[in-house]
Amino acid sequence: MAPPPRIRILVSETFNPWFNLATEDWIFREMDSSTQTLFLWRNAETVVIGRNQNPWSECNLKRMEEDNIFLARRTSGGGAVFHDLGNTNFTFLSPKQGYDKSANVTILLDALRRLGVSAEASGRNDLVIPTADGPRKISGSAYRESRDRAFHHGTFLISTDLTRLSNYLTPHPKKLESKGQASVRARVMNINQHQVDVTHERLCDAVMGAFCDAHGATAKPEVLNHDFLQQQPSLQGTFDQFSSWDWRFGNAPRFNHQMIEYLSWGFFEVHVDSEQGHITRAQVFSDALFPDLVQDLQATLVGKPYRRSGVKAAVDEVRERHPGQARELEELAVWMMDQVEV
Repeated sequence: MAPPPRIRILVSETFNPWFNLATEDWIFREMDSSTQTLFLWRNAETVVIGRNQNPWSECNLKRMEEDNIFLARRTSGGGAVFHDLGNTNFTFLSPKQGYDKSANVTILLDALRRLGVSAEASGRNDLVIPTADGPRKISGSAYRESRDRAFHHGTFLISTDLTRLSNYLTPHPKKLESKGQASVRARVMNINQHQVDVTHERLCDAVMGAFCDAHGATAKPEVLNHDFLQQQPSLQGTFDQFSSWDWRFGNAPRFNHQMIEYLSWGFFEVHVDSEQGHITRAQVFSDALFPDLVQDLQATLVGKPYRRSGVKAAVDEVRERHPGQARELEELAVWMMDQVEV
């Protein structure tokens, strides 16, 4: 039996974030951990949230929908980040035995030097370029380990739009107080502000070259796309999970939503509690002249998915029992669906 390859290089040619994040998870769970693996990829415009974040409280979902921005959820923790095609992502898989976190950092710094970019490691996770105004972050990383494998992934800022994240996030005021958006932006920069001719393609070539040299081996890059996906049943299953509404929205922690509006037929104040993407409790207060309808709506909302289709299904059920108020219920449905956002 032939020995496993010493190194393997995977390059995604799709910009779909659900495919790329699913591939990352598949690499970590199923690839031969004795092989040094490099995966390079980019996402189209995407907000990526952490494993335990709530998209309704973190994101401006309506604006994301209008601007065709993907929402993706990763398996690791942390906060929301914005990806676009000016953002190059890298993933390393290594054997746990003898793993040294500095080895991959050395590869990344070597790749940058090949492009004329003089950078240095800062702290545990960042790469920075020294400037006259102080160091500016161009790359961030995260690490994950299991019994037999070590995982290191991160991103390079090449020409990403550093202002876009604020367009699509609606963080809690306490987060704004504690994180200070202006100071975060001030210490981050794109690589092409320092070296204008750096592109995704040139950076990938440099990283692949540094990776091969570091391990004293060569490997032909394997191109990953949706044809490859269909040849890997377990990867297809992970993609189906990562692209599903249940994963992206249904994993949201418990939260509540209060909606208030004057409609043409009365004042409405609706409180819903949601957990795992479903309405677990509803209260509807109104001065409308249909008290039975209001109570029916309150009961019918419980158990429905916290999404537009769930609200519509609840109102449709109520409409069947109160056909005389079809017009009023249509107005109510349009308003509530707009509030729920997705």
